[in-house]
Amino acid sequence: MSDELRPYDLTGKKVWVAGHRGMVGGALVRRLASEGCEVLTVGRDVVDLTRQAAVEEWVAAQKPDAVVVAAAKVGGILANNSYPADFLYDNLVIETNIVQASFRTGVEKLLFLGSSCIYPKLAPQPMREDALLTGPLEPTNEWYAIAKIAGIKLCQAFRKQHGCDYISAMPTNLYGPGDNFHPSGSHVLPALMARLHDAAREGKGEVVLWGTGKPLRELLYVEDLADALVFLLKNYSGYDHVNVGSGREVTIRTLAEQIAATVGYRGRFTYDTSKPDGTPRKLMDNSKLAEMGWTAQTSLADGLAMTYRWFLEEAEKGGLRGLGAH
Repeated sequence: MSDELRPYDLTGKKVWVAGHRGMVGGALVRRLASEGCEVLTVGRDVVDLTRQAAVEEWVAAQKPDAVVVAAAKVGGILANNSYPADFLYDNLVIETNIVQASFRTGVEKLLFLGSSCIYPKLAPQPMREDALLTGPLEPTNEWYAIAKIAGIKLCQAFRKQHGCDYISAMPTNLYGPGDNFHPSGSHVLPALMARLHDAAREGKGEVVLWGTGKPLRELLYVEDLADALVFLLKNYSGYDHVNVGSGREVTIRTLAEQIAATVGYRGRFTYDTSKPDGTPRKLMDNSKLAEMGWTAQTSLADGLAMTYRWFLEEAEKGGLRGLGAH
């Protein structure tokens, strides 16, 4: 590990967080505020990240020292199934445009963000970094996974050919402030929180959930991820990607019960087993990051409480995507 650990001081650096309006990007901007660096952001209304010329022009003008690629088109099972071309094309062009522009401008350090869905559907658990490309992907999100795998390989290729200090991190399932709560485009935790919030408010006695409720999911609070990413930016300089997770897993059924307790829903659950479960289990092996000296600090109970508090504040302001849309 020692050859992979190389200090990088963020003090005084210009750090571009691509995708700052997303959940991860927003958390990263908040976390970088205490690092003595200048955080660069640019909205989609100014630069369309799917347009190569626009990205290269902006990066050349701003000259960031470090870049975090947190920009991506993301969504749950339904969204991935419905828009496979969008999930593959948009994510491929976003990452290739940013990496190539960073190289041309002489960016010192780049961190690419992948996803735990890059691993084979039936990968041995917990999933180690070397499980990548050892088996077939989960069909429900293979388009997104293929794009993310290409991003990892692109960073490795630039490191191999040009000696670039480009690294990759693979977060597990994330949740927290800034999440997407839209019923047709969100992941399981925010979708459940929005539905159970509405069910509690409307006094519903029953909520129907997709699948069997048996799949296991590891969940990481997004502020913990942001802390891990800053840690990797400052300390890691290796060829291989690094898993970032909490090391704790929960069934969808238990998660639903914990969210119900958080939002005050007291009805019952039924399960529509005609709907897909997705991957049966997704637990990351986080030992590589732990050996470097970083572990997640936020419990699921605390994370759910802080997420729901944010949810309620946004709902009150009318700024919550998807609330009441179902």
